[in-house]
Amino acid sequence: TWTATDDCGNASSATQTISVVDTTSPELTIPADYIAECSDAHPMDDASATDNCGEVVIDVVETTIPGACAGDYSIMRAFTATDDCGNATLATQTITIIDTTAPELTIPSDYTAECSDEHPMDDASATDNCGEVTINVVETTVDGDCIGDYSITRTFTATDDCGNATSATQTITIIDTTAPELTSIPADYTAECSGAHPMDDASATDNCG
Repeated sequence: TWTATDDCGNASSATQTISVVDTTSPELTIPADYIAECSDAHPMDDASATDNCGEVVIDVVETTIPGACAGDYSIMRAFTATDDCGNATLATQTITIIDTTAPELTIPSDYTAECSDEHPMDDASATDNCGEVTINVVETTVDGDCIGDYSITRTFTATDDCGNATSATQTITIIDTTAPELTSIPADYTAECSGAHPMDDASATDNCG
């Protein structure tokens, strides 16, 4: 309030009004976007903000968006910095999670067995960095030179939810090295030259054929 007074005491008054306002939003700094493997660490760093006139409150809302498989998804982090006067700044960080790692597959060892022995068909096993694994096996038989010689190839494929796959092959070699057992032969005999000379058959068994 201004008052102007002359020497005789005459006075005039007038008022000036100064209005102070805060219309400036805070300056918000948020963590950078990044891409990470599903099995890696996913840091959720904080944001920071400054204001020209007072305190700032930062709120964050996280939303997860599923992808095509369990190991693929994204996280949206919406940060809002608000000052005492309600001025606000919004910014969003996007974290992209991916699964590009194939399962680790362990298969049975190769082996060679006699055709009459047991031929164990053991299972494979697998682990994955981020989810479930499905193991499929395809068996192929390759004939050898005789009925007791052949090989079996077993191709195992381990696939995770995101389609990453690992394959490995087991080879089982089947051989026949065992001679037949001659179970009976005709007895020795002596005959007159004018007599009959019977030529009876012998009999035998084999382990594989």
